[in-house]
Amino acid sequence: MKFKPVAFLSLSAVAFLMACNNPAEKKEPVATNPIIGTWHLVSGATISKGQSQANSYPKDQEMIKVINETHFAFLNHIINTAKDSSNKFDAGGGRYTLKGDQYTEHLDYYKDKAWEGKPFTFTITFSGDTLIQKGVEKVEGTGIDRIVIEKYLKVK
Repeated sequence: MKFKPVAFLSLSAVAFLMACNNPAEKKEPVATNPIIGTWHLVSGATISKGQSQANSYPKDQEMIKVINETHFAFLNHIINTAKDSSNKFDAGGGRYTLKGDQYTEHLDYYKDKAWEGKPFTFTITFSGDTLIQKGVEKVEGTGIDRIVIEKYLKVK
């Protein structure tokens, strides 16, 4: 077999180009979205018909919210209840959109079908590892029409 410099150079060039075309090296840096993560609810308040009610979540219940690039989910349970099926548990989730400080949850999954398919828009603010969201929960036909303010700490 006779050595062919043109074939050798062509193969070398292809091998070099393939080595340089590593997708891991070509990825653009992803901007960090501060809302992505797991959040632990530390306090909240509801204002309904002008009456404010503070909720002391850490004393009687615990809730986390998990947010990824496209979806959110929340899990909530009463801490000191029976360890059988009578334990109070609540969960839901779905898609979300975030435009500036406007965070809208589209509740796709929930135990009460009257809440499913509803958007809930909140204004969000961040202070270090703290997320505060304030918005209106309104569900036609259920009597739910209240302002909700929740404060979360990011789980590390």
